[in-house]
Amino acid sequence: MELVEERLTAVATGYPGRLGEACRATLAAGGKRVRPLLTLLCARRDVSLGEPVLRGATAVELLHMATLVHDDVLDDAELRRGRPTIAHAYGVETAVSAGNYLLARAFQELVGAGDAAAVDVLSATAVGLSQGEVLQRDDAHRLTVTQAENELRCERKTADLFAAACRLGAMLSGAGDQAAAALSEYGRLIGLAFQVFDDILDCSGDEADTGKRPGADVRDGTVTLPLIFALEVHPELASLLLRGGQSAADVAIVLRTIAASGALARARGVALGYIEEARRVLAACPDLVERDLLAEVAAQVVDRYS
Repeated sequence: MELVEERLTAVATGYPGRLGEACRATLAAGGKRVRPLLTLLCARRDVSLGEPVLRGATAVELLHMATLVHDDVLDDAELRRGRPTIAHAYGVETAVSAGNYLLARAFQELVGAGDAAAVDVLSATAVGLSQGEVLQRDDAHRLTVTQAENELRCERKTADLFAAACRLGAMLSGAGDQAAAALSEYGRLIGLAFQVFDDILDCSGDEADTGKRPGADVRDGTVTLPLIFALEVHPELASLLLRGGQSAADVAIVLRTIAASGALARARGVALGYIEEARRVLAACPDLVERDLLAEVAAQVVDRYS
């Protein structure tokens, strides 16, 4: 992970001027670095960690960083991880350019690994991320979103990149097709759980811990799993959600109603189901990778939201 961080720093400091400052600010904001960690843990443990795997791990995080910068532009977000977003601190034009730069450098980094199939994996994932954003925009304020539709959006927006991170580690280390497929499915399930837990946190988290105001999804009309479940119990919420321009008091009412409905516990049960399935997939995976540490990652996803 230290080697990956060095590569990320080299990218962030590799461009001068305001754009370079924005990229460095994005890197300095930190993050859990879960995705590159998964890439490293899904590489074969019986061989030395090679440059292709490091390139894959770096590319995955650069793509993730790019999407965060662009998402904050689309959401007009002021805070990310407790700091001003790039769009808020440097302006929308610089933020869009910084996101584009990080995206381009992600592919430049991976091309250097010399594996065309790996580039295909990341390319398909980038397309899926865009599709997920379109789905979220199209579904905004649509209160008839189903659990299945929500899961598809979570796959495109979050889980696909987790899956790609795992697959790239296996592919670029020569772990074989069977391991790559199993680890990709493990990553997809971990990513789904990660997103559902994050949606729960948006309804119940503390700004001091999350770095952003709770209720962001309510304010921008994103229908997440907790809201889907709450609407089943309290359909009268629809009139409040559909009228637009909700005040802080309105958002607080929605969040209290979601909590009182039992929707958060129900959504947590769905997330834990994904974690359990991920553990079963991992247990059946060929014993070529760091299965024990990957199981720890699954446990930490749960612990972070407990």
